[in-house]
Amino acid sequence: MRDGFVPVARASELSPGAMKWVALDRERVLIANVGGVFYGLLDSCGHRQAPLSKGTLDGHIIECPLHFAQFDVRTGKPLGGPVAADVPTYEVQVDGDTVYARRPPPRCEGRAQEKG
Repeated sequence: MRDGFVPVARASELSPGAMKWVALDRERVLIANVGGVFYGLLDSCGHRQAPLSKGTLDGHIIECPLHFAQFDVRTGKPLGGPVAADVPTYEVQVDGDTVYARRPPPRCEGRAQEKG
């Protein structure tokens, strides 16, 4: 794989309806198998940063274990509960038995220094 994709899991480890968190560039990323299609999103609810991987997955809806906020794992959009912000998602691909997630683009912290 290329274009920023890195291996994060084996597809055979995640049967349909299963999920697990993986480390990607020092971030916890939730990988979920929904009917044989894999999705990735940040493993953190925006309302108290509870790990979504400790919640429940019902179809494409994941529920936070802390205050029961619900999100669509396909889009990261909130569906209910005490949150209003989306959970960031990661592009995921499967090749053979390997699940790949794409690294997010680097964040620009501060201004670039001027050359002079």
